[in-house]
Amino acid sequence: MKTISQVASLTGISTRTLQYYDEIDLLKPSELTPSGYRLYNDEALEKLQQILFYKELNFKLNEIKEILQKPEYDKIEAFKKQKKLLSLKRSRIDKLIALLERLEKGESCMSFKEFDLSEYIEALEQFKNEKSEEVIKHWGSIENFNQFIQKIKDDESNAAQLAIKQFGSIEKYTEAMKYNLEHFSEIMEQIDEVSQNADEILKKSDELFLQLTADISKDVTTEEIQDIVREIVEFTNKNNSIVDMGEGYWDFVIDSYSNEVAKGITEKKYGAGSADYIARALKVYFGK
Repeated sequence: MKTISQVASLTGISTRTLQYYDEIDLLKPSELTPSGYRLYNDEALEKLQQILFYKELNFKLNEIKEILQKPEYDKIEAFKKQKKLLSLKRSRIDKLIALLERLEKGESCMSFKEFDLSEYIEALEQFKNEKSEEVIKHWGSIENFNQFIQKIKDDESNAAQLAIKQFGSIEKYTEAMKYNLEHFSEIMEQIDEVSQNADEILKKSDELFLQLTADISKDVTTEEIQDIVREIVEFTNKNNSIVDMGEGYWDFVIDSYSNEVAKGITEKKYGAGSADYIARALKVYFGK
């Protein structure tokens, strides 16, 4: 048995973190001393090792807890999957280091193959093979889903750039997409529920943007304008909460207003100059 301090010293994890893991039922101590001190046996340490592997792969704590609590959880299979994912991560990091070395030497290298989506594409293929009924239900046919995967493959470089912009890294994007695939049925059910109120949501959204662009001569930094922006952001986040949109979602939105197609649609709806005005207002709100 090891005390919480000994475990902290052995693993480099703070005692407060171990206490938090106990509080959220992720890692319970093996037993408590009469004085209430936590003690951990080898089995608990093995579980902690698993948790750390998953954390290294950017899994969220609630996802790790869900994985470890599954009745069919198999440690050996988990080791194999983690080894494969870490190997992919190492390969990707090696490619990024090689790219940085070339850039450091002053080479002009606009390559994005280092930001590959192979792990995400592999997850899509696995989803197709394991959940064919759901694929057919929501995509119409396996062929349609294959076309969806092929589009990602054909435009992998551009898709990778967008993923990095929206989620901060390919790894975070891949984990978010894998989570969505693993919880696909429940997510689609929630989307169906929201879609029943789609007209109402679109109407409210339009009303807010009409308020924001009613007079684009107004200073975007004023409290009046920023209050409207805050309401837009909160309303949008609330209705996008079903799936993880990524920490860079609003940067992605702001950039989209410079896209000619999106700009044209926005200005047709809210008037000339509205796209730039909305982008400036959002930049102020997010301190850009």
